[in-house]
Amino acid sequence: MTNTNHIAGAHKCRLDDSTLIVVDIQQRLGDAMPGKVLNRVLQNTCLLSRSASLLGVPVMQTEQYPQGLGVTHPMVIEALPPSRKYFSKTAFSCMNADGFPAAIAALQRRQAVLVGMEAHICVLQTALDLAATGAEVFVVEDAICSRRLENYQNALDRMRASNVNIVSAESVVFEWMGDSRHEHFKVIQGWLR
Repeated sequence: MTNTNHIAGAHKCRLDDSTLIVVDIQQRLGDAMPGKVLNRVLQNTCLLSRSASLLGVPVMQTEQYPQGLGVTHPMVIEALPPSRKYFSKTAFSCMNADGFPAAIAALQRRQAVLVGMEAHICVLQTALDLAATGAEVFVVEDAICSRRLENYQNALDRMRASNVNIVSAESVVFEWMGDSRHEHFKVIQGWLR
């Protein structure tokens, strides 16, 4: 079935124009987060990763200094598509990771959907750097976190002030599908329960 949500105006996620970027959702970083917050981030990241895989949205995954912060959380690894592009980095912004800007450019997609840790460091810097390239950036507020609530809230405020779109995970997947008649609607709806 053809996705028709491209007819609508800007500021909606478009299936044929999105890339999902999973930023540093690593075991040791997760251990420093409040449990309830971490669970929300993991659940929504898995929803977006599975949906992206099913709907054909490219996925990019990063890890910040995995030797010290550990590997990506096992729940997320299980949900990520095998076709994802992986980047290990020491820079806080993904846009400063070796090969990342070229990989983004090669996809020729204008929209970046970001999830990850920490909201006020790697997610924020990546969002601002992507926006500076002219990309339309969507940060999923229920799939990002920081160790402290005030840092999370400050990151959201800064991103909003920089014209970054703040969205929810469910908004993204429903915008990707565009219609309840989409062939994968029932499968994705089942993941929301």
